[in-house]
Amino acid sequence: MNIAIIFAGGTGKRLKNGEDTTPKQFLNIYNKPIIVHTLEIFQQHPEIDKIYIAIHPDYYSHMQDLVKRYYITKVAGLVNGGVTGQDSIYNALKLAKSENPDDSIVLIHDGVRPNITPEVISENIKCTKTNGNAITCTSCFETILVSENGQNPQHVPYRKHTYAAQAPQSFYLGEVIEAHETIRKTNPNYTDIVDTCTLFNTLGKQTYMVKGNRGNIKITTIEDLYILRALIRYKEDLEAFGIDGKE
Repeated sequence: MNIAIIFAGGTGKRLKNGEDTTPKQFLNIYNKPIIVHTLEIFQQHPEIDKIYIAIHPDYYSHMQDLVKRYYITKVAGLVNGGVTGQDSIYNALKLAKSENPDDSIVLIHDGVRPNITPEVISENIKCTKTNGNAITCTSCFETILVSENGQNPQHVPYRKHTYAAQAPQSFYLGEVIEAHETIRKTNPNYTDIVDTCTLFNTLGKQTYMVKGNRGNIKITTIEDLYILRALIRYKEDLEAFGIDGKE
């Protein structure tokens, strides 16, 4: 069983879109909400069996309506999101665990990363079967500076050793639930746990990287919306000419 866990419980406070207070996952790109763009990729992927969504409680009914309107038939359940992104993921994982075997593979993905490719999804499943997990990454093309005070670089790692973590991040259901429950005993607020890769590394668990596509951006700022529009239009133009634009 291969299960997509889509977390979209945030309210998009970092994205300022005029007076519009709509959470970013529900903003329309080419007349379709961002989260629907994301869900359709997993809906159409032949290896994905089920989808679970963690959503902000105020938008639970709205998400139900979108699932019906756009025929996202693989959605097996919706759950209220939590205070943090990791809380939301944990809530969705618990629901998935109540209905599926522990050896199911879960692909944890941001609802606002709507430009993931089918090939990256397949590679996540393959890597998890081989190694036990998969972390989608891309090589960093710019120099990374490490600064604790925000003013002076304390460390400049070699660029060839730096990668940007993306999503999906994939694990076996039973193991990732166990990891969450272990962390929650000592760090219930997930302080400094920014993603599931960080959670695993905090517990000393080995993680494995798979190559992602650079267009798989997370929508965080208004500039990202413009980039996403351009990427979707570019992809559609390539498809119209029969060109494979996987990157």
